[in-house]
Amino acid sequence: MATVCERITALREKMKENGITVYVVPSTDCHESEYVCPHYRARAYMTGFTGSAGTAVITMDKAGLWTDGRYFLQAEDQLRGTGIHLFRMGEPGVPTVEEYVKTELCAGGCVGFDGKTMGAVSADKFRESAMEKGGSIYTEKDLVGEIWPDRPQIPDEKVWILEKCWSGESSESKITKVREVMKRAGATQHVIASLCDIMWLLNLRGDDIPCVPVTLSFLRMTDKNCIWYVRPSVVTKEVRSYLAECQVEIRPYESIYEDLSALPAGARVLLDKKNVNCALLTSIPTDVEILDETNPSELLKAVKNETQIKNLKEAHRKESVAFTRFMYWLKTAVGKENMTELSVADYLEARRAEQEHYVEQSFAPICAYGSHGAIVHYSATEESNVSVEPKSFLLVDAGGHYLEGTTDTTRTFAMGELTYEEKHLYTAVCRGNLHLAHARFLHGCTGLNLDILCREPMWKLGLDFKHGTGHGVGYILNVHEGPNAFRWKQSPSLSNAVLEPGMVTTDEPGLYLTGKFGIRLENELVCKKLTDNEYGTFLGFEILTMIPFDLDAVLPEEMSEEERQWLNEYHQKVYETVAESLPEKERIWLREATRQI
Repeated sequence: MATVCERITALREKMKENGITVYVVPSTDCHESEYVCPHYRARAYMTGFTGSAGTAVITMDKAGLWTDGRYFLQAEDQLRGTGIHLFRMGEPGVPTVEEYVKTELCAGGCVGFDGKTMGAVSADKFRESAMEKGGSIYTEKDLVGEIWPDRPQIPDEKVWILEKCWSGESSESKITKVREVMKRAGATQHVIASLCDIMWLLNLRGDDIPCVPVTLSFLRMTDKNCIWYVRPSVVTKEVRSYLAECQVEIRPYESIYEDLSALPAGARVLLDKKNVNCALLTSIPTDVEILDETNPSELLKAVKNETQIKNLKEAHRKESVAFTRFMYWLKTAVGKENMTELSVADYLEARRAEQEHYVEQSFAPICAYGSHGAIVHYSATEESNVSVEPKSFLLVDAGGHYLEGTTDTTRTFAMGELTYEEKHLYTAVCRGNLHLAHARFLHGCTGLNLDILCREPMWKLGLDFKHGTGHGVGYILNVHEGPNAFRWKQSPSLSNAVLEPGMVTTDEPGLYLTGKFGIRLENELVCKKLTDNEYGTFLGFEILTMIPFDLDAVLPEEMSEEERQWLNEYHQKVYETVAESLPEKERIWLREATRQI
């Protein structure tokens, strides 16, 4: 197998052949997906960095990788010895990818990238930079694909139907709602490239991306037609019949580009440039008007209906049973049984798989012991795997897809005696989690308005965490879903959605001390209406996740009376929700684990 240095050398040869001076390798597939199947992990192949987010830039004498704060430690480790420079996104003095490309591009130079895997917005920025330098862009070839001899194939798993008892709404109803938005916008066509939006709209699920039950496809709508562009091999006779009833036509996956190029002059196409690739956008004739707006389905799918919320509570009950049984085993077997980061992940997955209607993991689990917990998105490998000992913290971030919905939970466990510092910081994180969960706010607030509630206990200590406080959660789709989120930083590239009843968002503060330990505590919250009065509509949250916080790591004296009451009430509900599904020994243990403080 070629080394990273050898791959970069091979890519530079291809760049020379095609007159390219700067080549950009993103992390996405043809749909701007956050997670991609192995076939599209070109950036990981070129750099050796396996995190889910990042961009590589290769010139004839330099190579760089850009990633965010979740992955700084991981990237530093994986890039060591490759000659690739790590650019820590968001840090002072660090240029953006676009700024760096513009600086490195010589007069008359050429910026190259695969037009089908480069987002349209980024492509426009590179095109502008090239024009300013009197240069050009090259998008026709996938140069990484030309030097990747053993590239994995795209999966060929069959699509399946998500019945209405799980989705809560028919596909016909969803299509009608989207058409209503199209009509208001004056659009004659609507193009969707976002896989989760397509799957939500059609009430279908697939298996093309690990942990994200989607199928690679595009969708195009008019006021009368709905066309799904997909590989015929993944569509069963049952699904074809179902789609025919929904009046959805099936066409080959790649034909979307040809069909868009044939749109008539004067057509008005509604699409979200942030979610389409460069090749798709440039297929549309110049005499067709582009209406660059957020996909209507984004907000529609973010607000869960009554059926979904009811189902989600059951999904979380099952997940809580699995996680609580896992916690019991950890706390009673540590130091007596051989435990490693990989083996504890397997144990948790086995408990989850025992639950009815379980589908698969919602993301690759993070089981990080001791100093590994300080690596925000650590992923244990055979090489990095360490034993879990009866001391320090074990951080576990995991979730599952059930037919009833998707879960995402993080707990940090005291595996033995802790230092004051460990307990002090754990208590601060726990307090932050509780503060956000008990927020009361007027309709119109966004996550930007509420983030301070969660971070304040840590900010008072002069500490912070370099990731968002919370993200929306898909319904048997991507565990990360917009437009709702909790964060304090505003960015033009990030949505700033008003929180609506029915939105599900995670609440996951943390603290990470490099070389020592990491702490993160995550629950899912569903937004709900509380009351109407002369001041407006007040909203709040209901906690979906029912898993104990580890009281062995809590310092009650550092909590206010109200905070202790919140924690006691939460633990009482955890016991009531989970206890009856546990064996007697575990039920007795849970009573102590949820004791009043």
